[in-house]
Amino acid sequence: MIDYSGILAVVLICGIMASVSQYMGIMTTTGNILAFIEGLIIGLASLTWLVILLIFLLTSVAVTRYGFDRKKAAGVQEGNKGERGWRNVAANGATPMLVALLLLLVPGWISYEGFSILFISSVAVAASDTAASEIGVLNPRAYLITTFRRVKAGTNGGISSTGQLWAFLAALYTSVVAAGFLLIMESLALAPVHIIIPVIAGFAGCQIDSVIGATLENAGHIGKLGNNMVSIALGTAGALVLFLYL
Repeated sequence: MIDYSGILAVVLICGIMASVSQYMGIMTTTGNILAFIEGLIIGLASLTWLVILLIFLLTSVAVTRYGFDRKKAAGVQEGNKGERGWRNVAANGATPMLVALLLLLVPGWISYEGFSILFISSVAVAASDTAASEIGVLNPRAYLITTFRRVKAGTNGGISSTGQLWAFLAALYTSVVAAGFLLIMESLALAPVHIIIPVIAGFAGCQIDSVIGATLENAGHIGKLGNNMVSIALGTAGALVLFLYL
């Protein structure tokens, strides 16, 4: 039986968030349109997942705008005011949306808990990378992840102690908060090991992003957003392996 009230709730939530985002300049118009579509698909798969995604969005906005004047002075800010375009939305939302589509189309592939772990892991990679980039760039002592040679903050593949700390904290925060909402909204209690998986996947995905940045991206073989998409996909694939074999 079709749950029309649930569908209406998802549409309203996505519409309200898109409107607020447009008004506050969080995303560009095309970014909001794509975010609405992604949010709709994710919300139809799981309303809880949509809530988790919205928390990530709000947190990423706060992280992006933290120290924005310093980032702008250094020329490493995102957009003119920290806004995200459709390419950013596509890069960060493709894998979470794919997980949602798999749940909708082949729900028996793995358990709902397993799907939830994959979804949380995909968001954790995006959150970890965002925190590492947006807060880590404020630390001038950056090193290339492949050679540990000193580089300018904001260099592709550059890492710092601040960025690494926040990358881990963002992955941990995402996993714990998501697990809390699954428990509150669906009475689904994740086992401790299943809460740890997104933390590992999130932090590892961030490192993959840095390695790709230092190699393929610096060589011009892939762009920043392509790197984001690949690293999130690989981090989520790693979470699947951990879920199946731990």
